[in-house]
Amino acid sequence: MQVSVLGAGAWGTALATVLAARSHQVRLWTWEAAHAEAMTQARENVPSLPGVRLGAEIAISSDLRAALGGAELVLVVVPSQAVSETARQAAPFVPPGAAVVCATKGIDGATLELMSEVLGRELGLPPERLCALSGPSFAREVARHLPTNLVAASTNPALARQVQEALVTDWLRVYTSTDPVGVEVGGALKNVIAIAAGACDGLALGENTRAALITRGIAEMARLSQSKGGDRLTMAGLAGVGDLVLTCTGSLSRNRALGIKLGQGQPLERALAESEGVAEGYYTAKSAVALASKLGVDLPISAAVESVLYRGQSPVDALRSLLARPLHAEWD
Repeated sequence: MQVSVLGAGAWGTALATVLAARSHQVRLWTWEAAHAEAMTQARENVPSLPGVRLGAEIAISSDLRAALGGAELVLVVVPSQAVSETARQAAPFVPPGAAVVCATKGIDGATLELMSEVLGRELGLPPERLCALSGPSFAREVARHLPTNLVAASTNPALARQVQEALVTDWLRVYTSTDPVGVEVGGALKNVIAIAAGACDGLALGENTRAALITRGIAEMARLSQSKGGDRLTMAGLAGVGDLVLTCTGSLSRNRALGIKLGQGQPLERALAESEGVAEGYYTAKSAVALASKLGVDLPISAAVESVLYRGQSPVDALRSLLARPLHAEWD
């Protein structure tokens, strides 16, 4: 197929290499002309994914019209805060029959929409033309061909299978799902929980604490998913517990790294400045808490993270607030 990948960060670049390995014609778009030129000359994305060769079958461009021309499948992999504007600019150039895959994890800060909802609105596409791609997947490991599992979710089972077949390789296994809401909620909220997990590690609170935090994080993800019409069972899968465990424990997790720095007492501004790439949980914490308030859903861990990031509360005080909450049954 002719496939366009919008977003040349680490994950977009890694997905482009996967698609190229499947012999698709791939166009990789970056918003910055100088970045496109540098990648074209070096055949490598030095800032985001150094050491990974970009074959000649990957055409690199900063021109949306050129990047999207003739595309049968479009993958959107820009940071969550750029999805709306990127989709708005891309809308005139997306071919009428193209399906769109959302590989960005987050919740829109202005509208409180999931990323596929933003794409549907900006591109004028119905849900059956949209697919969410998520799962436990560090870009560097995918690009190194280390075994990885993802899930492609759409209300259109045929589209989910199409995305599955487009991406599957000897090292990348893709499952399908008909619950894009659950898959996207899991992908968004796990970044917030990972900041909390990192803070616990930074405070040297031990493995019991981390295990409890991950487990209660799953409960939060399930509640928010269900309130949006998703299936709680999805949280037991790759986009739920799978991605959550990876992001809360993995050494390559940007969100966990941010939490560790905060737990160790670094000021927020310094911790953000020293982060490699985008820690999506920083943005999602605020929008997730706002969405939960709108839907009447209790997200105590996410609210604690939001209070540290945006209200100046210390990680220690946030932890004390969590432990002082009223007692109740596990699945209330």
